[in-house]
Amino acid sequence: MDLSGFIDGYYSFNFNRPNTTDDYDQLNQLYNFNDKTDQFELSAAKLTLNHSPDPIGARVDFIYGRTNDLINNSTANTTTTTFVASQLPYLEQAFLSIAPPKAKGFELDFGKWVTSAGAEVIEAKDNWNYSRSLLFVNAIPYWHFGARTSMPLSKTETVGFQLYNGWNNVSKSNGGVSGAFTSALVKPKYAWYFNYLIGPENANTTSGLRNLFDSTLLITPPGKVNAYINFDYGMNRDALAAQDDTLLHDWWGVAGAAHIQASAKSAIALRGEYFDDPDGFQTGTQQHLAEGTFTYEYKWVEGALMRVEYRCDASNVNFFNKLANQSSSLQQTVTVAFIAFFGPHR
Repeated sequence: MDLSGFIDGYYSFNFNRPNTTDDYDQLNQLYNFNDKTDQFELSAAKLTLNHSPDPIGARVDFIYGRTNDLINNSTANTTTTTFVASQLPYLEQAFLSIAPPKAKGFELDFGKWVTSAGAEVIEAKDNWNYSRSLLFVNAIPYWHFGARTSMPLSKTETVGFQLYNGWNNVSKSNGGVSGAFTSALVKPKYAWYFNYLIGPENANTTSGLRNLFDSTLLITPPGKVNAYINFDYGMNRDALAAQDDTLLHDWWGVAGAAHIQASAKSAIALRGEYFDDPDGFQTGTQQHLAEGTFTYEYKWVEGALMRVEYRCDASNVNFFNKLANQSSSLQQTVTVAFIAFFGPHR
């Protein structure tokens, strides 16, 4: 069984100096995992136990820190789905796997796993930028509980089907399972990932479906520059909507990023994106958002890196808290992060 893990900590400064008495007290709004500002913070400490299926396997990811608080103990990224009391706290993932020797690459997993949607992941060290995008925070779920499959159709394409208890739920209040179709087409110079999620996500009823279309094109030409484009479109129909389109909520966004490996130790990442929340269904406010991020990374030694990041978020309304009793359409932050990690695959 492989053993791996990491520790991720940071200090963030918000130029708005938010200091209110509501839920956004000293927080970088619309951030995940590095949302605390003007203080040192442990984003995550993680330990992974993994045994690849041969034919039976298992994986358990223990996680602690602000990341655990957000993915397991809050209603972030769930919108109208009702949370139950226990969400398997301190477990990011925990699933069993089976890969029959004669099944030509087919694999079945059962348990809790992170979502296949999105261009970024929960672990900062595996992303190009340190902060997560607006699409990661507002457009997609964190994880699912249920069963999933994957099957290679060719040397370059793998498809999968999933059945699970909705967005970020071990058990649901409405009793209806959700499903997903996944596809990964990987070529030498590019890769295209597509996910379609559908299911009843309204609390206490199976009426009204939520749909999510997620697509990421990763461009990997020879050289030191990689890039991706990520698009998300989601819609949720209220339980009482019937044929009333006024009760159909939608959101969409597009993000683009580039990664430049300047040297063996230094790298630069740029990200820009636009997110539209016309009903305020995901952010709580009817608004159009834009975001730009610049990240510098320096690897001290193998298994230890530092990132310095500047980020600017903009809204068409005064959404962001400023000082004790003001608001602004802009939010600018500077973050310094340190990540140390170990394991057989780094």
